[in-house]
Amino acid sequence: MPIEVGDRVAIEYVGRFEDGTVFGTSKYAVAAKHDLTEAEGRKESEYEPLSFIVGGEDVIEGLDTAVRRMAVGETATVTVPPESAYGEVREDRIREYDRETFEGMVGEPPSVGLHVHAQNGLHGDVVAVREDTVEIDFNHELAGRTLVFEIEIVDRQPGDE
Repeated sequence: MPIEVGDRVAIEYVGRFEDGTVFGTSKYAVAAKHDLTEAEGRKESEYEPLSFIVGGEDVIEGLDTAVRRMAVGETATVTVPPESAYGEVREDRIREYDRETFEGMVGEPPSVGLHVHAQNGLHGDVVAVREDTVEIDFNHELAGRTLVFEIEIVDRQPGDE
């Protein structure tokens, strides 16, 4: 039976950038091969199929759309442009803060690459440290990127009729 809106599906996936670099996966062996296990901070037992409700806005639009009409056991390679993934990079999400204010909010000195959690719930990365200012990019880390997913449907539970 084909997957429809409202169904709960589980997929195994490998996510790559267009150049072939793996950025995420549900498979431990793939994560270990591409040195992602440490970066993701996950143990082997924490790698499992991604489960979501189709049409429930649980995953990016491009993946949600891709699984529709597929069936358990089916595989596909799906290219997802930024507008169907994490959006384009938005300049208004790159903010500059006074260095002293930054240190007061974060509790440590700024350094490029430092991941911060803002009080408004946003997450960002320090992208520049100047003498008096700190620049933080609050765009999603995958914003502006075309993503390529190899997916396999491993389970489908029909939605409520």
